Amino acid sequence: MSKETGGLPQRAWDFYLDDMIAFTEKVLGYTAGLDRAGFEADGLTFDATVRNLELIGEAASHIPQIVREGAPAIPWRLVIATRNRLIHGYLGIDNDILWSIIQDDLSGLLANLRELKARMAHDASRMVQVSEK
Repeated sequence: MSKETGGLPQRAWDFYLDDMIAFTEKVLGYTAGLDRAGFEADGLTFDATVRNLELIGEAASHIPQIVREGAPAIPWRLVIATRNRLIHGYLGIDNDILWSIIQDDLSGLLANLRELKARMAHDASRMVQVSEK
């Protein structure tokens, strides 16, 4: 048992990758078909989007550094920094930046996360094949 998790077993880092994918899909789903004005006017969608962006960054902080280094296309530090800015409300939430993240960054992030997951699955499959020989 770990002191860091209050005696609970530590969660495997690949589950956090799955979470990042799921949270990103949620944000893209919540905001699909909305323009910026509609997004800002819909309080539930806005709040759910902000919360899921926070969760993406929180999950990213649990990905080991060696894995992050092996996936340089994912802007790990920026994802985590975005979470910190949102959750701590540094200078409020800048809607221009928030909308830009949704429109310009999340689709690419999702593709890169899925590619990392596929690469992990491929590597795990190869390890099993080697161990069976």
